[in-house]
Amino acid sequence: MLNMKSKCERCETGLEANKLAYICSFECTFCESCANDELKLICPNCKGELVHRPTRAKALWEKYPPQ
Repeated sequence: MLNMKSKCERCETGLEANKLAYICSFECTFCESCANDELKLICPNCKGELVHRPTRAKALWEKYPPQ
C-alpha cells in the first residue's frame, strides 16, 4: 500500500490524501509548487522522476489515514 504522506518534504505544506501531490519511486512526496517550480519534477533525494501521486477516496481515510 502506498504511504500517503501528509506533508511536503521540502516546504512542509500539508497534503490531503485527495489533493494533487508528486512522488518518486521511493515515495518521497512533494507539493505541486515544489515539484514543478523548485524541483522541475526531479526528486532531490534519488534524482528520479516525480509523478502525480494517486488520490485516496475519502471513505478510506479512517481505515488508511494519511501519515
